[in-house]
Amino acid sequence: MLEATKPQTSPEGAPLNPALAAESRIARVAVTVFPLLVVAAGIAGYLLPGTFKPMRIAVPFLLGIIMFCMGLTLTPPDFAAVAKRPWAVALGIVAHYVIMPGAGWLIAQALNLEPELAVGLILVGCAPSGTASNVMAFLAKGDVALSVAVASVSTLIAPIVTPLLVLFLAGSYLNIDAGGMVVDILNTVLLPVVAGLLARLFLKKLVDKVLPALPWASAVVISLIVAIVVAGSASKIVAAGGIVFLAVVLHNGFGLGLGYLAGKLGRLDDKARRALAFEVGMQNSGLAATLATAHFSPLAALPSAVFSLWHNISGAIVAAWLARRPLQDTPAPQ
Repeated sequence: MLEATKPQTSPEGAPLNPALAAESRIARVAVTVFPLLVVAAGIAGYLLPGTFKPMRIAVPFLLGIIMFCMGLTLTPPDFAAVAKRPWAVALGIVAHYVIMPGAGWLIAQALNLEPELAVGLILVGCAPSGTASNVMAFLAKGDVALSVAVASVSTLIAPIVTPLLVLFLAGSYLNIDAGGMVVDILNTVLLPVVAGLLARLFLKKLVDKVLPALPWASAVVISLIVAIVVAGSASKIVAAGGIVFLAVVLHNGFGLGLGYLAGKLGRLDDKARRALAFEVGMQNSGLAATLATAHFSPLAALPSAVFSLWHNISGAIVAAWLARRPLQDTPAPQ
C-alpha cells in the first residue's frame, strides 16, 4: 500500500513527481533493511524476555498503528481498480483465501505439529495479504494496481473470512472464539484502515509529508511485535524453532508458487501473475501474531513471528529474480 508503487516516470523517462521518486528509493531500502530489523528484534526478544514480555498488552495497539499507516496510503483509484478488473481481483482473493489456509492445514498435518503451533500456522494462512506485498510486486515489475486491489479487498473482508476459516480448519486443535476474533479484527484492522483512509482524504497535504516515512514506521512497529512475541515463547524456541521454520518456509513457498500458478490458470498476463504470487504468498503476520497472542498463547504466535521474517526475505529474493526476467508479453483476453 505504498505511493512508491505508483508510476514514477513519464513515457520519456522523466520523473513525474520527485517526492514519489524519493519515496520509491526509501521503500526499496526499507524492504532491504526490514529483515535485518526483524532478526535484531527477535534476538532482543529472546535474550531480554523480561523487557518485552510485559509489553504483550500493547500488541493490538501496535497492529492498529500499522493498519492506520496502510490506510494512509490508500486512494479512491485503488478501489476503482476493483471495478475495472473484477475477474482478476476475485481470482486473487479466492486464491489467497484458499491456497494459504489449505496449505497451512496440510503442512500442520504433515509435520504433526503440536496443537498450539498448528493453530498458529493455520492462523497465518487465514490472515489477509501482507502490507509489503505491494512493494514486492513493484520491485518484481508486476501489476501493482492489481496487487493493491487484492490486498485492500482481502483486508476489508478479513473480519468475516479469517475467523470463519480459522474455526473451520483449526477447530479440531483448540477451542476457537470466532466471535471474539471478529471483534478484534474490526478494532485492530478495519477501523484503523478506515481512519487512515479518511485522514488521507481530508488531510492530504499533511499526509503527503509523512508518506515517505511510512515504510520505516511499519517496519519498526512490526519488529517490535516480533520481539514481544518471541519474548513470550523464549523458553520454547530452542525446542520448537526448527520445525516452525521448516513449516513457515514450506507455507510461504507454496503460496508464492501456487499464487503465480493461479494467475496462469486464470489466463492473466505475466505482470498480473507476478502480483498474485506476492498477494497469495505474503501474509499479514502482524495480525496473525496479535490474534494468536490474544486468543491462544505466545507459542501459537511463534509461526507468525517467523513468517514475518521469512516472507520478507523470500519475497525480496523472488522479486529480484523476477525483475531480471523479461515479461512474457502474451496476455490472454480476460
